[in-house]
This record gives sequence, C-alpha cells and structure tokens, in this order.
Amino acid sequence: MISSANELARRPPHAILLKTRAKALYRWVTSRAVSSSPVVCMTLASHADIVPTATATAAPLIRLDGVHLNLASAAGIVNVLRGVDLAVSSGETLGLVGPSGAGKSTLMMVMAGLERPTAGGVQVAGHDLVAMNEDALALFRRDRVGIVFQAFRLVPTMTALENVAVPLEFAGRDDAFDRAEAALGQVGLGHRLTHYPAQLSGGEQQRVALARAFVIEPALLLADEPTGNLDGDTGHRIIDLMFGLAERRGTTLVLITHDAELAGRCSRIVRMADGRIASDAVSGKKP
Repeated sequence: MISSANELARRPPHAILLKTRAKALYRWVTSRAVSSSPVVCMTLASHADIVPTATATAAPLIRLDGVHLNLASAAGIVNVLRGVDLAVSSGETLGLVGPSGAGKSTLMMVMAGLERPTAGGVQVAGHDLVAMNEDALALFRRDRVGIVFQAFRLVPTMTALENVAVPLEFAGRDDAFDRAEAALGQVGLGHRLTHYPAQLSGGEQQRVALARAFVIEPALLLADEPTGNLDGDTGHRIIDLMFGLAERRGTTLVLITHDAELAGRCSRIVRMADGRIASDAVSGKKP
C-alpha cells in the first residue's frame, strides 16, 4: 500500500498511468455534447500550448453583456437566455435562484465557457470567452475555474487522491499528489486518500469534488445545487466548508440553489425567470 502522497509522486509509472487514464477520460468527455453530459471534471484541459487571449483583471471578475442563447429542439428554437446583463466582482458570493427552466444552469455553463452564447459578450477573469477556441477555453477552465455539481462527477476508477490530482496533472504540476493530499486534508478526508468513490458516502464524495474544485486555487467557483443529493445535516456541513474555503482564498462564488436560506448566505441574490434576470439585490451578507 502507498503510505504517502510523497511516495506516490516519486513513482513515475503511477503518474504515467494516471495521466494516461485522465487523457482517455478527457477524450471521452469532450466527445459528448455539453448539454447531454455536463462533464466529469470541468477543470481538465489538454497540454496544447494555447495562451489565453487576455490577462486577468481584478473586478468585475464576471461581465455578461446582452447574452442570448438559443437552442434547437423538436418544437423549434428555444430562447434559453434572453439578453442577460450581469457583473460580478472579485470575491463576491452570488446566489442564483429561480424556478426550474429559468436558465440558471445554462447561465453557469456560459460563465464556464461550456456553452457559447448565440449573441452577446462574456468576460471572465479578463478573458473574452466568446473569442476563445475550445483548447484555450479548456486551459482557461483548468487554471481559473472550479465547478461543483449536484451529482459529484467523480471518476469511479480513480481514488480520492487521484480524482483531486487530475487537474494538477494536466497542468504539469510536479507536486500534484502532495497538493491533492493537502486539499483532501482541508476537507477532512486525509484518511480517505486511497478510497474509491463507491467506498465513500455521499457527503464524502462531495467533499472530494470540493477539494478537486479548490485545489487549482480558482478565481471562480461555480456550484450547481451542490447539496441536492445530500441529507440536511451533511448538506449544511458541505456549505459551511465551501463558504469557508471561498472566504479564506478570496474566491468568487456563484451558487445555484432552490434553497432560499442557502441563497441568503450569499452577499448578493440574483433571481432568474424565463431566461432573464428578474431581480438583483444585495442580501446584506459580507462577501
């Protein structure tokens, strides 16, 4: 049994195996449409030598100008987003609420560069996402964006340590396993490094997903109903952990939720309806 992350990192065959498996996973993921498979690990990126088109700026971290997104369906064209204007400052915590079908998840995908708008501008961390090709967008997500899903999206054939190390491996970090171990320790899973997702509880799996999202030290964390598959007590612990990590690291957090109490923990609440922003209010909470 491998006794530590240091020992893991010193074993080239293991690192090569992980990288090979991760690349195969990436090819599988990118061969699917985003709308049908919201991706196992959104921070993955290829090693293509693509330089993002702009440098990062401090504020606003997110700027959306007149964003429209139309999707084809059997019934015709569906206007999913209808002229969304939104600016989110660095370090802000934003709760995105509204009924199902309002466009919340689609808007989050646009922020991550996973959906390309039909019209409008999308600037995130100083990068013009509309002008970037798929390789550049993948590198942008790898380095700047962490995503946490309701369904965890862990790789079932990788241990907790390997799941967290994957985005660092793609970034070419020599200390990938040491950093992954430290990240798991921060979410209270230092004793679960070699466990596979099937051997972990739902709360533990979401903590692994949270560690994976934060291990790259993202400028932006996107969380889509992160407690939807968890019981109440476990969900509260995950949320406390997520807000605590975001505050300590100065990470901008965009949280999609149907829970009014949870949204109220954010410094700002944006309500969507029919693909538009229906209201935008400060909650009184400090970012």
